[in-house]
Amino acid sequence: MANIVEKTVRETVETLIEGSDVELVDVEYVKEKDWYLRVFIDKPEGVGVEDCQSLSERLESLLDERDVVPEAYILEVSSPGLDRVLKKPRDFERERGKAVEVSLYEPVDGEKLLVGTLEGFDGMALTLEGCAPVPKEKIAQVRLHIEI
Repeated sequence: MANIVEKTVRETVETLIEGSDVELVDVEYVKEKDWYLRVFIDKPEGVGVEDCQSLSERLESLLDERDVVPEAYILEVSSPGLDRVLKKPRDFERERGKAVEVSLYEPVDGEKLLVGTLEGFDGMALTLEGCAPVPKEKIAQVRLHIEI
């Protein structure tokens, strides 16, 4: 059910942002204590509260009208954050040359978390500077690395 909701919301958001400089980064529909529908957006100069509020109001209205989500839920529209997850080919291309954290399903050379500079992702394997390519099937998640 969650996949159907996410797919429908993704299509709805794409329609709402068409022709703007806003990009849909991800959609999550998850059960925590309550059901949460999270929509992550971005744009070249970064998203502001106004961008999130505007999309949230338009999206909420359409979702209610179309009765897309069967349960009561909390809608959150936000930026993906500084440590954003990379999923789409476009994400990997845009973030090339930046530090990333690669979480693995199983250890590679005794490590389940790799941190390095992203050189590229060809759809089959991820390459970090100075490291052997990591096959896609071994990767649980890739996100931007933040130094504090």
